[in-house]
Amino acid sequence: MPMEMRFARILAPLLLAVLFAGCATTQVSGPTTPKGQASAAIARAAELARQDATLTGQARSDNAREIDRLLSSLDDATLARDAAALPAGDPLYKFAGRALLRRGLALPRPFDRDQWQFGNRPPAERDGYRPPVKLAVLLPLSGDLATAAQPVRDGLMAGYYGESRRRPEVEFFDTSGTAGGAIAAYGRAVAAGADFVIGPLGRDEVSALFREPALKVPTLVLNRGNVPPPNGMAGFSLTPEDDGIMAAEYLLERERRNVLVIGGADDNGRRAAQAFAERFSERGGKVAANLSVGDTPGDLSAALASAAQANVDAVFLAVKGATARVLAPQLALAGLGGKSRVATSQLLSGTGKVLDDVALDGIVFPTEAWTTRGVPGLPPASVTGERLATARGPAARLFAFGYDAWLLTAYLEKLANDTNEGLRGATGVLRLDGFGNVLRSPAWSTFRSGAVVPIADGG
Repeated sequence: MPMEMRFARILAPLLLAVLFAGCATTQVSGPTTPKGQASAAIARAAELARQDATLTGQARSDNAREIDRLLSSLDDATLARDAAALPAGDPLYKFAGRALLRRGLALPRPFDRDQWQFGNRPPAERDGYRPPVKLAVLLPLSGDLATAAQPVRDGLMAGYYGESRRRPEVEFFDTSGTAGGAIAAYGRAVAAGADFVIGPLGRDEVSALFREPALKVPTLVLNRGNVPPPNGMAGFSLTPEDDGIMAAEYLLERERRNVLVIGGADDNGRRAAQAFAERFSERGGKVAANLSVGDTPGDLSAALASAAQANVDAVFLAVKGATARVLAPQLALAGLGGKSRVATSQLLSGTGKVLDDVALDGIVFPTEAWTTRGVPGLPPASVTGERLATARGPAARLFAFGYDAWLLTAYLEKLANDTNEGLRGATGVLRLDGFGNVLRSPAWSTFRSGAVVPIADGG
């Protein structure tokens, strides 16, 4: 039997036995926007939104970025009011609605959608559960990305086998982690009769698939490509950019407006720091200074003293835990230790020793709901990690990601028509914007006496 067809049969008894034995309205706030400035921003954004469908490639990306920048200049109340006033079918509503969701605000009405057809599926259950009939999963089961694919696969199948109601037939297809492999796997999935596809996982794989003309089967890709999702596609990711954007919104919600950014020199650190700075500036915040550091930072006392004199009210850290442990005393000596300090999920990398991690006390960072609070349908992360290697340590995040990929597949129709509630998954609360992108509101945690503890929502 080919490798790509064996996994469901092999994993079924393993995951069932190992995992499931014995287990059972946002307020509008913020500063106001001058009326004339708001009217001009909305008018210009509406003009650009009407042009959006006529553009392609970089021109379309630049146009969308300018629309986002204009909407970011609006206060919450103005954005909510003007979004509600847009008529059905107005091209600006997708952009305005996405801006609302990114701020944690409710939509005035569902998005206008024509991406997905659910008519071939049996009727939905009362809670909105309506999975496909035949599901194809495209993952790099071989190649350089195979290690990352394993926890995603196991998390997805944990959700699948944890569901007692009707489940789709599922088949795995190996992409080998390459663009050509992803396109070939998608073709095999369509030929096999799949009515929904999960994957591919790699960035290059997603970009290559998105460039293909006339994709026939609705798909949930598991990364962010460099082109927007075409109709019929949804995108779910755990990228560094997502961490940067979430941190910016977290600080803006708490009225922090003047921030010192410290990013790692690695790819993850650079991407998170850039995304943070762009979003924070678009929303009216100021980046007082932007520092790039290696894994072992040197003496930053002069730069930190300068930032302190600039009256920064927060620090954003896009670095690993070991790097943050070196930075924390320097921040304290510069008088910045008592400021709001928010990091990316990368902060957990290299942590786990309580005596060392005391230095990280008070730093807030995004985490998965499953690992900090637990979620219905999955055993606790500590128990699962003891029983399954792909659910412990750094792999736990990808395991939760795979679990949520299954939830999104089963509840996509409900989520597409949702205005506020969202879907409570293992990685956080999931919502779907008008372009097919899954927006995630994570759980937030901090270090206390060297141990990771969850903080209250909105804390």
